[in-house]
Formats: sequence, C-alpha cells, structure tokens
Amino acid sequence: MTALRVRNLHIAFGDSVVVDGVDLSVAPGECLAIVGESGAGKSLTARALLGLTPAGAAVTADALEVDGTDAGALGEAGWRRVRGARIALVSQDALVSLDPLRRIGAEVAEPLRLHERELTPAAREQRVEELLASVSMPDPAYRARQRPHELSGGLRQRALIASALAGRPAVLVADEPTTALDATVQARVLDLLRGIADSGVAVVFVSHDFAAVRRVADRIVVMRDGRFVEQGAAAAVLDDPQHPYTRMLVDATRHAPRAAAPAADDALLSVQGVSKSFDRPAVVDVSLEVARGRTLAIVGESGSGKTTLARMIVGVEQPDSGTVRIGGLAWRAGDDAALRRRVQFVHQNPLGAFDPRWSVARSLREALAAGGVPAAERQARVADLLREVDLDPALAGRRPAQLSGGQRQRAAIARALAVGPQLLVLDEPVSALDPSVRERVLALLRRLQEERDLTMLFVSHDLEVVASVADEVAVMQDGAVVELGPVAAVFAAPRHPFTKELLAAGR
Repeated sequence: MTALRVRNLHIAFGDSVVVDGVDLSVAPGECLAIVGESGAGKSLTARALLGLTPAGAAVTADALEVDGTDAGALGEAGWRRVRGARIALVSQDALVSLDPLRRIGAEVAEPLRLHERELTPAAREQRVEELLASVSMPDPAYRARQRPHELSGGLRQRALIASALAGRPAVLVADEPTTALDATVQARVLDLLRGIADSGVAVVFVSHDFAAVRRVADRIVVMRDGRFVEQGAAAAVLDDPQHPYTRMLVDATRHAPRAAAPAADDALLSVQGVSKSFDRPAVVDVSLEVARGRTLAIVGESGSGKTTLARMIVGVEQPDSGTVRIGGLAWRAGDDAALRRRVQFVHQNPLGAFDPRWSVARSLREALAAGGVPAAERQARVADLLREVDLDPALAGRRPAQLSGGQRQRAAIARALAVGPQLLVLDEPVSALDPSVRERVLALLRRLQEERDLTMLFVSHDLEVVASVADEVAVMQDGAVVELGPVAAVFAAPRHPFTKELLAAGR
C-alpha cells in the first residue's frame, strides 16, 4: 500500500527540462528524504506533488496518486479539495509562510474551516489547541493568541506543522523545514517529524542537511540535474554511497577537526563585562578574548544572545555596560572611524545585506571608497577582490539576485575585505548553503585567514562547521557564556549541561 505514488514525472520551462523522469513512492508511516544541491529540482518535485508548480511550468506524469486519489489530471479546483485534506506542505521559512497579521490560532484553524466545516467555533478552538499541543507547543492556548513575530523560529515551525496537520493529511511534504534552526531546536522539530511518520503519515522530507536526513529518514533519493542518481535505505546511502555525486555530498559533511592556530601573544579582540538589555537581558556580563590570527566560534540557541554580542563587537549596538576593544581601541560614540576599518561584518543573508538595485561592482566600490581607496584605483581593486574570493570579475556587473547563494556569500566576503579589516565577524555565513558550496566557502575563509592574518568571530548553530573552522568556542545560554575553551576540549568533554545537550542534539 502506498500513500503517494509518482511515475515518470517531468517538469519543463519551455525547452528547459528541470525534472526528468522521476519515480517515487512513499508508504504510510515512512519518511522519504529527497537530497541534493540547489537547482537539482528537489523543491520543484515536492511542489508538483501538491499541484503548486510556478506559472509557466509544463508538468506531465504517467501517474500521480495521492492517498488513493488520481491527482494527475486535477485542475486548481480539484487540488484545493486535495491540499490540506490528503497532502499538506510545511515550508522552509515559517515567518514568510505564516500571515504576520493573523494570530497563530487563526492560521491553524483555517484548514479546519475548509475541510471540517461541521465544527462549531468552540469545537474548532479546542481542536486548534489540541493540534498545537500535539506538536509540543508550550502553553498552546496562550500561543494561539500570539502572532508569528512573537514566536521563536522553532515555535513558528511547530505552528506551521500544526496547520499542515489540521486536515489530517495522509502525506506531509516538508521542504527544508529545519535549515535556519539551532541544533537543539532542529533536533526537536526533526523528532516531531519522525513521530508524525511513526503515527502513520507518509512524510516527504526535502533537505540538503545530511545530519538531519540521517535523524529522520527511512529511505533517501539523491537528486542531481532533475534526475534521481541514487536511492536506497538511509543508512546504506549515507554510510556507503555508490554514486560519485553522492560520495561528494557525504564527504562535504564530514569535517576533520581543525588543527589549532598558533597562539599569538596579544588579543586582537577583548570583550570585558559586556551586558545589554532590551525588554529583557540579552547579553549578561560576557568576557572573552580572541588572539590575532585565531577563530572563536559562538554557539547557542536562538535568543541566547549570540547575534546581539556580535553586533556590539562590530559597533552596531552599544553595550549598557562593559567594554569592547579591537586592537586596543574601544568603541566610543562619534569616535569610531578607525575601528570601522578594523572590523567588518558578514551577514547570514547576503541577498538582504546588498542593495538589490546595485551591481556587485557598485557595492564593492562603495566599500572601497569608505576605506579611502582613490576613485581611479577602485575598478581595478574590484576585480582584485573578486579574484581573491574565487569569483570571476565578469560577475561584477550583475545584481545580487543574479548570483547563486554561494556567489553572493563570496561577494559579501569581498565587500567586507575591501577596507582591509583585522577582524571578521561572520553571523551564520554558511547556514543556507548546500554541502559542497558550504565547503568551498569555508575553505575560502581558511585561506583568507592565513593570507591576510585575519582574526575571526564565527557565529553558527552548525557544530560540524564549528569543529572545522574554530580554534576556540564560547557556548551561550540566556545571554551568558556558560562554557569557553578550545574546540577539541569542549567537544570531547563538555562540562556544562547545556553544552552536553547541544552536542547531543548535533550528533
């Protein structure tokens, strides 16, 4: 018996075939993972299962059956009856998927109004609370009255899953549902998805995160250029991949611990007793130092204070108390021109950090101007910067949206390097990248650090990445640093209970 069956699925845009002859089946209670890099066709395949392909896509299939329903010839009206009731979608970005103006309870209730019209308002409200409780939402009655921006990333994702489950679908499609979540939060969401599969729902899990796939999937199909190149039991594919492409993806997730860089005599970055509060304490009495040429990673859950600390180090936020010194200079309001050149910030989302109207060249020229480079030299320096981050200078004329994710991140690093900084602060710089692209960016950062003698502060929730790039690690919880030391020592013998929980969740 199968809950979902697809045979010979093709998706094309004009003469360009992007999904080419895909076959898959998923049984009730089974989790099938579709893995591959950006552009492989996995998200398009997933959305074709719900009749949600973009306008202009030509979709054909010899068979498309969802919970016993022949969906191959359905029009939009037919799909509306099937979506939610027989097959449902959990998207990657819950903040975008949830209406920012609606309360969480209204979002979860909407499928009930569509597919269980006999429910009274009181019964519907009770069912919403039951659904939120079923996805381990704390205090569901209270959370139902909140709006998406009032919830953490993990709670928003749980609300989205509750909404998807409201119509009691036989098939749940989860498209990169844990990409931006911290290790412990990700582990809870993955355990929730595994529990949903164990309850009898067929789950299709789309991801580029092999650690997540290992935790949740029964079977794996590996997708490249619109085709499945390998498939099999999860353990067999991950532990003994047969196709060269699969081996490359798996190898890209295996990080050898980095050999610690030689310790310098002086600290380039010194943070002493720094605290910051908004409506509640965000950073509490944090002290740490990073020697020249070394990398300190900061890890912790969402809301632990990692990004607030990073923003104070680059001077975007001012601490309520304590001092931040870079090369012996402390941030002072109105007297920070010298420090602006010493420290630069690389954002998690370069698409949001660049002006979408400007070419890459214009953004780099602006950074060079801020660094005092004469106008006559800027064009040549733009080309030099792009070559330094392994980008073709011909890409300088493109806008950010015309670059791939890896290219945008390299361009963001090039812009940060334009003023010749001593310290790079990187906030989740590879979290949204595919495994092989992520490895290339990490290798680039290691090379740049050696060539430029850079000191780096690396904020991340990916413990495997931290092990490969950092010399030392600071673990934050509730705004405080609860453990600090060499990566090898902390990971091998964590002392604090939260560090132990974090490492257990990342394995």
